[in-house]
Amino acid sequence: MIGMGLAQQIRIGCSGWQYSHWRADFYPAGLAQSRWFAHYALQFDTVEINNSFYRLPPPETFAKWREQAPRRFLYAVKASRFLTHMKKLKDPDDPLFRFFESATKLGPNLGPVLYQLPPGWKLDLERLETFLRALPKRYRHTIEFRDTSWYDERVYDLLARHRVALCLHDMQGSASGRRIVGPFIYVRFHHGTAKYGGRYPDERLDEWADWLVERIADGLDVFAYFNNDTGGHAPRDAVRLRDRIHVRLEGTSHVSSRTTARTVGAQ
Repeated sequence: MIGMGLAQQIRIGCSGWQYSHWRADFYPAGLAQSRWFAHYALQFDTVEINNSFYRLPPPETFAKWREQAPRRFLYAVKASRFLTHMKKLKDPDDPLFRFFESATKLGPNLGPVLYQLPPGWKLDLERLETFLRALPKRYRHTIEFRDTSWYDERVYDLLARHRVALCLHDMQGSASGRRIVGPFIYVRFHHGTAKYGGRYPDERLDEWADWLVERIADGLDVFAYFNNDTGGHAPRDAVRLRDRIHVRLEGTSHVSSRTTARTVGAQ
């Protein structure tokens, strides 16, 4: 976690860690797969769990993930597609109960919960509001829209009212742009030079770093995950963004310290 105040979190990581094509790239060639998470957790303090989208793991799996994690490590968890894609948020109480019955086994290592809506599903304010009311309030929630009809001020108002963050992303055809909606910032980086792949150009990471540092200065927590896993670019780009943010924060801190010193000296 990038050093800030005790309460503020700035976490940069990847969307998953179990990719066979990362062997002999991010993971040393001779490292047993059972040691991959430990290696990952030496580099990053957060990861986004994606396989829970395809099939909800049993509580025992979440408990195992908790046991393997360092004390301050956070898992962001993607909610089941049964709720988001098959039911399209309809009758959310039972799917949410079953999801959190498992996910809460992560204990203090549970971070934001991501709900990714399906492409092609158009704006449905009533369905969205019913879903938002059903969300348990003690957890962080973020919604990723894959249809541009959802980028609507009425949606933003609902999200803000229920303290749910808009997931920012760069998927071509439904990219969100940079917006502040909700009580924290959550970003998914899907498209370096291709869908789920390619290295992010320096200028794009610089733009994101500048914008995120401004949000950090606003006091917002930041969670960002790279999903361009093809070719092993995700962990490298996550480090590149993290380093850029760190450099900018150090510069801001030095300016703030000098300003404080001048103010104290003038008294």
